[in-house]
Amino acid sequence: MRVQITALFLIASLFCSAQQKDLTTLLYDTYETYKEPSLNKRRIKHFDLYPLIEKYRKNDKFKVSRVGTSIEGRPLSLISIGQGETDVFLWSQMHGDEPTATQAIFDIFNLFNSPDFKAEKQEILANCTLHFLPMLNPDGAEVFRRRNRLGIDINRDALRLQSPEGQTLKRVRDSLDADFGFNLHDQSTYYNAERTEKPATISYLAPAYNYEKDINEKRGNAMKVIVFMNNIIQKYAQGQVGRYNDDFEPRAFGDNIQKWGTSTILIESGGYLGDVEKQEIRKLNYVSILAAIYSVATENYKEIALEEYEKIPENDRKLFDLKIENATYSLLGKDYILDIGMNRLEVDKEEHKDFWYSSRILDQGDLSTYYGYETLDATGYTITPGKVYPDLVSSFSALAALDIKSLLKSGYTYVRVVNIPSENLASPFPIHVIGKKFEVPEFLVEVGINPTFLLKKGGNITHAVINGFLIDLNSDKKTNFKNAMIYR
Repeated sequence: MRVQITALFLIASLFCSAQQKDLTTLLYDTYETYKEPSLNKRRIKHFDLYPLIEKYRKNDKFKVSRVGTSIEGRPLSLISIGQGETDVFLWSQMHGDEPTATQAIFDIFNLFNSPDFKAEKQEILANCTLHFLPMLNPDGAEVFRRRNRLGIDINRDALRLQSPEGQTLKRVRDSLDADFGFNLHDQSTYYNAERTEKPATISYLAPAYNYEKDINEKRGNAMKVIVFMNNIIQKYAQGQVGRYNDDFEPRAFGDNIQKWGTSTILIESGGYLGDVEKQEIRKLNYVSILAAIYSVATENYKEIALEEYEKIPENDRKLFDLKIENATYSLLGKDYILDIGMNRLEVDKEEHKDFWYSSRILDQGDLSTYYGYETLDATGYTITPGKVYPDLVSSFSALAALDIKSLLKSGYTYVRVVNIPSENLASPFPIHVIGKKFEVPEFLVEVGINPTFLLKKGGNITHAVINGFLIDLNSDKKTNFKNAMIYR
């Protein structure tokens, strides 16, 4: 009899797995149908969400409530759907410069507002009531910064509760007494899955609720849901999942919400090759969150083994945007072999709607335990300083008429321009623009400086590094170059 029951259970489990696999595949393949088109860049603001929230306020499927106000007076809205007994609470953008999941939330709303996936949605909404608090920190989002208007990290305000945003989060959590909570963030794109070159595209944590890191039923349920979500992400970003260290942080909301009795799941959106605006990662959020909610509704997460959680690699932070390996560098008459790690740092434009890059060398020496989104083995190549083009160029239009790749091959990395447009903060050309009187400093490879140099092999310049972007001068392939610098 026991054998028969076990066999039936195995068949049922396999059927559920196949059913779930089909659901996640369908969610992924049909995503563009539900993607909210008005939110297509990371630098979104509260006024971008306002018309969407108002649309759902007028929709009988949804309940929209104003639950708080930011320091600068922007409303905080809770959007709910469903009639089930299990309350699931999702909040996003506690940090103003972490918008990926906010966008995914509105994609999820579009799905729930559509006639599609009728059976799955019915099962979710009959068993769960979903509550979304998107953009908890609208003042930070306005200027695309982590902290709120008071200058504090809301995620470290769970004890003092001095910020109105933190007070709102606590009040909503307590009023719902939510069974599950999804704490939605972005992390640095420079995290990698431990001991691999793969970025931690998504990282998870079931936060501890005490210093001992005990695992009770609530935390255990969060771990099981994370394992479920990890299995989904592996299908689309294999090996690109990390797990945060679970040291207890008594001031953090995630740790306290776990302690207050809500199974809390931290989701951090990191980096994905070529996905500067994190739109592929947004899609992964959409798919995995919806699938996780379905798992909560059907309770199929309960059969997952807890030990699978510990098998997810820990987060590490050993990624560069560009890594040059084994390059020869001459200093004071002697040759050295250097690895150079460079990151492209975003500088916001005035209205915080767009950005340009100002890159830096982050580290150099033996970087054999580090990785790059882009890596060049420069064995046999010599680092060579760039020169200033001897002719004075009248304007950007005149510069655009030049063959810049030929200039780079000839050793020039700087061009003097007479009339530099005042509105230009960075050079759109893969060469630095300098004013008539600007003096280029003495060349050094040094941590903290802008990475600009040439690579020479066999007497020929073959590659240029301009503002941390690698340009293969013997290839016509399109590069990921965005901008060089302007030095007036």
